[in-house]
This record gives sequence, C-alpha cells and structure tokens, in this order.
Amino acid sequence: MKIVIALGGNALGNSLKEQLQLVRQSAKPIVDLIEAGHDVVIAHGNGPQVGMINNAFEESRKSNSSIPEVPFAECNAMSQGYIGFHLQNAIREELENRNINKSIGTIITQVIVDKDDPAFNNPTKPIGGFYSKEEADRLSQETSYIFVEDSGRGYRRVVPSPKPIDIVEKDMVTTLLENNHLVITVGGGGIPVYKDNNRFIGIDAVIDKDFASAKLAEKLDANYLIILTAVEKVAINFGKEGEKWLSRLDIESIDKYIDEGHFAPGSMLPKIEAAKAFALSKKGRTALITSLEKASQGIRGETGTIIENCKL
Repeated sequence: MKIVIALGGNALGNSLKEQLQLVRQSAKPIVDLIEAGHDVVIAHGNGPQVGMINNAFEESRKSNSSIPEVPFAECNAMSQGYIGFHLQNAIREELENRNINKSIGTIITQVIVDKDDPAFNNPTKPIGGFYSKEEADRLSQETSYIFVEDSGRGYRRVVPSPKPIDIVEKDMVTTLLENNHLVITVGGGGIPVYKDNNRFIGIDAVIDKDFASAKLAEKLDANYLIILTAVEKVAINFGKEGEKWLSRLDIESIDKYIDEGHFAPGSMLPKIEAAKAFALSKKGRTALITSLEKASQGIRGETGTIIENCKL
C-alpha cells in the first residue's frame, strides 16, 4: 500500500535539541509501516522551526543593519533542509537497526499556489512560539505582525496560508518511490511559489502541511493519507461536556460537524478538511487521523479516525 504520512509538530518539538530527541522516537512507528511492506512518503510541519529562523534573522538585523532581509520563502527552504537532515538520519538509523536495506533522502520541495489566493488578505497560519497577550501586543506594535490566540495555549503570529495547487517536484518523488527509496518531501507544506513564464518565484506564506500532504498523496495516487497529531482520535465537543471520540467519519458528517464549529481553526480543522479533500479526490482513497504512536494500529483498523467517501 502507498502511504503518505504527515507528521505533526508534536513529532518535531520546539528547539533543535528537542527535535533531535523526538525524531528518533518518530522514526520507530514510521519504520514499523515500512517493515510491514508499505511504500511510505513522509511530510512534516515546520511552524515552530520556520518562525524561529525568521525571528533569528529579524533580531540580527536589529543589531546589524548590514544583515540582509531574508524572505519567508527562503526561511521555509532552510527549515526543510535542517528538519530533513534530522529526520532522514533518524529513520536511516532505525532502518539499519532492523537490517532493512532502503535509502532515504529529503527533497527541497516547491508547492505552487495562486498568488491571488484570498488567503493573502487573511493571515491564519500560526508560526513560531507562544506568547502572552502582553508580549503579543508589544511585538505587534514593534513589527506589525498579526497575533491570534491559539487553542488556549497562548498567542502566536499568523501568516497567509494559501491552498496548494500542485507539487513542482512530484515526478521526482514518484521516480524515487518506484525505485524503492524513501522520500521526505513537502516539508512545512512546501515552499510556496507561483509561476511566471518558466520561473518559479517564492512568496511569503506558509502552506498548511496537511493540505500539502493531501495534495501530494493525490498526485502520487496514494492509497492512504495518515495525518498524525497529538490525539489518538478526532473528537466532537473536545474538552467539553458531551465529548465523543470518533472512529469513522463520512463526508456528510464532516460537513455537519464543521458547520457546528467542533474543530478548531489552526488545529484540528485543517486536518479534517485535508482528509476530506483526499477522500473525495478518488474512489477508494482513505485518510486516517491518529497519533504517531498509533499509526500502525490505525492502518489495521484498530484505532484512529478513518475518513472515507461513503455513507456510514
């Protein structure tokens, strides 16, 4: 079975040191799927990482005006490189520990967006660390950044999040996959670009990694999209009276629950919408939302939330 795995931010941590520790843990359930005979492509988020890189450049420029401004697209590319470096080495180590002969590499991936996407007028994608309201208000005045409250965890900067249209390097991913290689791609949702004649031009934004992963899975004609998150299943009334964990969701139920406001924007909502888009893209495609530790059990139908284009 061909599977695209979308690793959530909880699998990468919020610092270089934490990431080095967590990727080794993340490698084990990924290699479990490979050991079971599945063809696996790995995608990942980069919200904390790209925010860290961007903030580092901006802080440096405050004390040294000769340091050039670095566009957000280039920060995204840098995050793909160093996250891929950590991930591919952790997965390679786990493969070798199990005597599995597979090579793995990271592709710095560009994802095409519409430069006139309405998202550029409504920034919603959280990046970087969490701040108190007082800190967020101060930074907003100093930088003109936009901050929003994020699921009760504090305030985070938000940037535009256009929808992905196509994956520039999809043919390269397909070729590597068909030749028994593992690929890490569309890191952080990919580098947002638009095409101008024969040139791809980066644009300041962050594509949601779940939507990019769903688009990648569609273009690769994958059987399964696994969106990994901090919880084992999707819930309605999450954290409230009447909380209910869901094992399966059909398209009609998803639309109903979205209309009722059960899924938080910037958290579970994009995962649900991406899973729905993939399930609708072709008959027989299935999406699974679960925790990293439960990915193998989810594929076997033992846990997680399954999203299919059918009536339940």
